[in-house]
Amino acid sequence: MQTFFLAPNSFGVGLTSTSLGLFRTLERAGLKVGFFKPVAQNHKGDSGPERSSALMHQCHGINVPTPLEQTRVERLLGDGHMDDLLEECMHLFAQAGEDKDVVIVEGMVPTRSVHYAGELNARLATSLSADVILVSAPDDDNISAFADRIEIQAQQFGGIKSSRVVGVIVNKVPNDDFINTFSQHASMIRQGDIRLLGAIPLNPLLNAPRTSDIAGLLNAHVLHAGDMGQRRMTKIMLGARTVANLVESLNPGVLVVTPGDRDDVILATCLAASNGVPLAGLLLGSDFPPDKRIMALCQGALQSGLPVMTVATNSYDTAANLDRMNKEIPIDDSERAERVTEYVASHLDHEWLESRCETPRELRLSPSAFRYQLVQRASAANKRIVLPEGAEPRTVQAAAICQRRGIARCVLLAKQEEVEAVAKAQGIDLPEGLEIIDPAEVRERYVEPMVELRKGKNLNAPMAIAQLEDNVVLGTMMLALDEVDGLVSGAINTTANTIRPAFQLIKTAPGYNLVSSIFFMLLPDQVLVYGDCAVNPEPNAAELAEIALQSAASARAFGIEPRVAMISYSTGDSGTGAEVEKVREATRIAREAEPDLLLDGPLQYDAAAIESVGRQKAPNSPVAGRANVFIFPDLNTGNTTYKAVQRSADCISVGPMLQGLRKPVNDLSRGALVDDIVYTIALTAIQAKG
Repeated sequence: MQTFFLAPNSFGVGLTSTSLGLFRTLERAGLKVGFFKPVAQNHKGDSGPERSSALMHQCHGINVPTPLEQTRVERLLGDGHMDDLLEECMHLFAQAGEDKDVVIVEGMVPTRSVHYAGELNARLATSLSADVILVSAPDDDNISAFADRIEIQAQQFGGIKSSRVVGVIVNKVPNDDFINTFSQHASMIRQGDIRLLGAIPLNPLLNAPRTSDIAGLLNAHVLHAGDMGQRRMTKIMLGARTVANLVESLNPGVLVVTPGDRDDVILATCLAASNGVPLAGLLLGSDFPPDKRIMALCQGALQSGLPVMTVATNSYDTAANLDRMNKEIPIDDSERAERVTEYVASHLDHEWLESRCETPRELRLSPSAFRYQLVQRASAANKRIVLPEGAEPRTVQAAAICQRRGIARCVLLAKQEEVEAVAKAQGIDLPEGLEIIDPAEVRERYVEPMVELRKGKNLNAPMAIAQLEDNVVLGTMMLALDEVDGLVSGAINTTANTIRPAFQLIKTAPGYNLVSSIFFMLLPDQVLVYGDCAVNPEPNAAELAEIALQSAASARAFGIEPRVAMISYSTGDSGTGAEVEKVREATRIAREAEPDLLLDGPLQYDAAAIESVGRQKAPNSPVAGRANVFIFPDLNTGNTTYKAVQRSADCISVGPMLQGLRKPVNDLSRGALVDDIVYTIALTAIQAKG
């Protein structure tokens, strides 16, 4: 088992962020990763579990051993019982490493009160036979001094020439010149060999706290909560100037701090919020409650979600208190933790880390690895995806993300001014190259091709013009004529409205007689495929077999080697009845069509999913207990099961992804988040590549 020991050289170097990102990087390599924090170092004000361990559990779904309390560690060290302390740590480490390929150990942070951290870290690393990764961040010192500090820290673990010190991760890098110069210094430190395993650029947005965190820090009185659990503070603005001079500063993410009697600032802030600017909030100080008559004029801002709070301190002292705010990720801030995890992981040397772990093993596709592969493969596909709901705010933001990250070339069907208005109101930066097409300017040219495609249904020009008023139909025509490679809709349209034009204009792919759907179920430690949960109500045996073969092909296309279970209320030959016979016949048809596919049925769900049950109920099955593609006998069973699993297991489901069409069309949930849309666009781009 490989062990990486993360050794920080001071407070505030981003140790927890490094642990989260390293975990994600190793997990994506197909490794089973564990985490161990030997000693809990709780910060002032922390009242819950140890932060790093709790975030690991929340972000990655792993069980983490409870760290030793710092008071107990200091008692053992004070009594001279270092060996007893190390023995306790080894016991906890064994729990963390059970059935794991690699374990990340997070060392203690040296502070003025924890002077023993360096020595204890060194003893722990030796006891665990761990590879040591130094974690540091530049301060105000120059490059040479920074390199010297890293060299000094390395001495605690045998020096930079020691095989145990495998590299350094540098957080909060101010610019590219800094890291380039540092790399030159690092290669010359006493002719040693210290590898730069990651250079994480400074990104203040990742430190943006929620407005609710600010309220808790200041013990503020909340006059109106609004969206304080979702909005984030990226900048503080002291409202001491005249309104005319502060208007330009009323931007998304700004927390306006002003005395409670500054009616002009309050009104200007609320007017900006009413106009769609997602401010972080309005914080009123100096123990002046706002005038009720003024607040009565601000109902539009309050209804838009603007948080309003009061504190007793004046504006200057309030800003000083905010500046002293703990920058660490709150345990319950899963959104920020996920962003930090992805950001750090994207800047680590994943190739070297994978090779160090020596991983000639079968890839274990975790949910994070699945999402990562979606983005990487979509970027490589470089496809053009049309988004008919072009002015919908989540869709605009998702399109901007995809364009900026190179996931896909998105086409928004909407008027230019509508998209720009949404972008301005939501604080979205529209990247260069993002394509916006006004439907009114192009609709006429699709009338004749649509009439030709639907001539068998007696469609005439006036009927085509009427149908093309629907942007989903228009986008589907663009897809049918090969002007785009795929279509994603459903943020405001129903599933039927998204799918119906595809049935009429795209038709099925060669070799297929029907269109079906699958969901990718992102469970905590694996990705499963469920089909069909959205399209075919009562498939017969032949149709069920085709759904199974389509789903297996889709799973394989997305990196999941399919093991297909044909689900029924009976396993093997034990049951009878029309529904069981249908599944049994479908299994036979699918096997004849693709003999090498690992497929079995009928299987009950527990026999397909749980290894111990599978061994008992179907001991000779190549699938029982290890299935990753589940084919349900009808839509009632499939839809009910996917929703039950999604809600009870609190897992993400990506889909429904349509399969069997000549070209990819995919639906969204109307409650989809921006990330859901981004991943669906990526999925569509991969489908388009084929």
